[in-house]
Amino acid sequence: MKEHIEEIASALKSRHAVLFVGAGVSMSVGLPSWKKLTGHMLKGLRLDASVLDNADVTYQTIAECYRLEHGSLDQLCEWMRQNWRVSRERIGRSDLHRLIVGLDFPVIYTTNYDSNLEIAYEVYGKAYAKISQAKDLASAPAGTTQIIKYHGDFDHDDTLVLTETDYYNRLSFDSPLDVRFRSDALGATVLFIGYSMSDLNIRLLLHRVWSTWQRSGYEGERPPSYVFMHRPNPVQVAVLSKWGVTVIGGEGPDPEQSLLAFIRNLHAQAGGPEASNA
Repeated sequence: MKEHIEEIASALKSRHAVLFVGAGVSMSVGLPSWKKLTGHMLKGLRLDASVLDNADVTYQTIAECYRLEHGSLDQLCEWMRQNWRVSRERIGRSDLHRLIVGLDFPVIYTTNYDSNLEIAYEVYGKAYAKISQAKDLASAPAGTTQIIKYHGDFDHDDTLVLTETDYYNRLSFDSPLDVRFRSDALGATVLFIGYSMSDLNIRLLLHRVWSTWQRSGYEGERPPSYVFMHRPNPVQVAVLSKWGVTVIGGEGPDPEQSLLAFIRNLHAQAGGPEASNA
C-alpha cells in the first residue's frame, strides 16, 4: 500500500489527480443505505421485499416501476431530500470529510446525490464549484476544486441517474459530464473510494478509458488509477487490473475505519495542511 500511496500523493502534488467518491463515504456520516431507499420505493408500490429475491430485480428496475406507477419521481426525490440530509455539525465532526477537503483534489467526481461534500467544503471555508449539468462546465472558475455530480444532484431532479432507463441512457457515455471524465481520466491519476465497483456505469466507463489507451498505442504512458476496497475479492482484482486499475485492499474489520486509515495515510504522505472549521 505504501508504494501506491506515494504515487497518488505525487499526482496530487502535481495537480494531476482526480477523486471519485461513492456511497460509502456518505454512509460514514449516517446517510441511509440503498436498502432503505429500495424499501421506501417498494412501500410506495405496495410490494413485498420478497421481489428482491429475483436476480433480475434491482433498485434501478424498482425505481423505473415507481416512476411508471406515479408518473414521475417527484415524490421520491422529495422524500430523498428530506431523509438524505446530514447536519453541518455531523459533517464537521467527520474526520473523513475533513481529510478529503485537506487533500485538495483539483477535481472530485461523485455518484452521490447528496450535498455532503459541498457542505464539507463550506464547513472548512474552502471554495468549490458544483457541476451537475453542461452549463456548469462553462461557468466553473479556474483554480477552484470542482465537485462534479456524475449521477445528478437534488437541486436539479432532471439530472438524477436513478431508474433503469436513466442508466441505459448513460451507457453511450456521450453526455458532457462523460466527455469531461474521459478527458480527466486520460491525463490524471484517478482514485475511487466508497465503491464496491458493482455499478455498471462505472465499470463500463473504466473499460472505455482502458480501450482508449489501448487504441492509442501509448498505453504504457497511462497514469495509474486506483480503487480502495475494504475487502476486494480475487475476481474484482483480476478484472480491474486488466483495465489498468490497481485495487488497494483495506486493513482491519471495520470498513469505515479502514477507509479512514487509508485517507489519513494519504494525507500524511501528500503533506497537505489540516483543514479547520471556518
